[in-house]
Amino acid sequence: MLTKNLLLATQAGLGAGETAIFPIIVFKVKDGINYQKEDPNYDLFRLAIETTSKRLFPNFVFIDAPFNLAYYDGTPHSEVATMGCRTRVMGNIHGREQTIGRGNLSFTSINLPLLGLESNTIESFFYKLNETIDLVIEQLLERYHYQGKKKVANFKFLYGQGVWQGGEELQMDAQLDELLKQGTLSIGFVGLAECLVSLLGFHHGESEKAYELGLRIVQFMRQKADQAMEKYQLNYSLLATPAESFAGKALRATRKKFGIIRGVTDRDYFTNSFHIPVYYPISIYEKIKREAPFHSLTNAGHITYVELDGDASKNMDAMEKIVRTMKESGIGYGSINHPVDRCISCGYKGIIDNECPKCGEKEETKIERIRRITGYRVTRS
Repeated sequence: MLTKNLLLATQAGLGAGETAIFPIIVFKVKDGINYQKEDPNYDLFRLAIETTSKRLFPNFVFIDAPFNLAYYDGTPHSEVATMGCRTRVMGNIHGREQTIGRGNLSFTSINLPLLGLESNTIESFFYKLNETIDLVIEQLLERYHYQGKKKVANFKFLYGQGVWQGGEELQMDAQLDELLKQGTLSIGFVGLAECLVSLLGFHHGESEKAYELGLRIVQFMRQKADQAMEKYQLNYSLLATPAESFAGKALRATRKKFGIIRGVTDRDYFTNSFHIPVYYPISIYEKIKREAPFHSLTNAGHITYVELDGDASKNMDAMEKIVRTMKESGIGYGSINHPVDRCISCGYKGIIDNECPKCGEKEETKIERIRRITGYRVTRS
């Protein structure tokens, strides 16, 4: 009942039907619970798809993805969860492997295209990448030690009210170092696509050779994170960074050093994490298929977006097929982006080009156009 009415409230929108930007709703998909037509909550799965077709949310997390299912024992604590943008906290070498009562302590992201342009060969790229990751690992360790010297009294709500598991058992003057071992330290990255162009001349949507190298790069980064976890006995992990401002900042820093290079620095941003560039023409199925293997490698968080250019609410079966393709391909967390327009004058909802098809309104200030450009933010006009 709660899930149903939360989805219906999201569909209804705010006030006169305005699309709500928060909360970010994430719908968990699970075979035997809501995925098959014979499952007891399939109606909620269908309602979630209908809701996202009208309001952009919910996103979908897939409990049955092998790297999520490995933790699942049928209890709520064992169900993987994620922040709206993508951050995932699950594995834990110091206690119960769960999301509840834990969090990500810090993450630092690597500018892959910059390393690519600084390298003359693929071998020299991996040498630079290895050095950079080692520096990030040391930095994250230093930040952990800084955080660990703080006391419960510095964060009375977080560590004194049971928000962080075990915190309520500590005295106010206790240091946080042992407690914070439950958290994660994440190595992130941006611009795999542009990095591949700098090294090979093609990104991983265009070339099998580039795709294989892209996987090799991310596998190497995950291996380094796992090695750091063993060495320092802390929860190091690899993050497909939600590079909101950093996608532009990293580009500007790289362009300042190397100028404008076609396919690498000729746009205003670097492509997010391991994503195939949004401007590259590729089928929905192929994009999902190509990005799925990166999800199993990025254990600190990931997402795959698909972009639609029409009114998604007109074809529920097609929307469900997209979500099912994500699940069956091994996607851990996925979302569907599409235009959401509303005429403020008459309340019409649907694609609005130059004028409202219902009342003929042409004044731009009376037409609301919403486009999601990150996990949280949308653009309005």
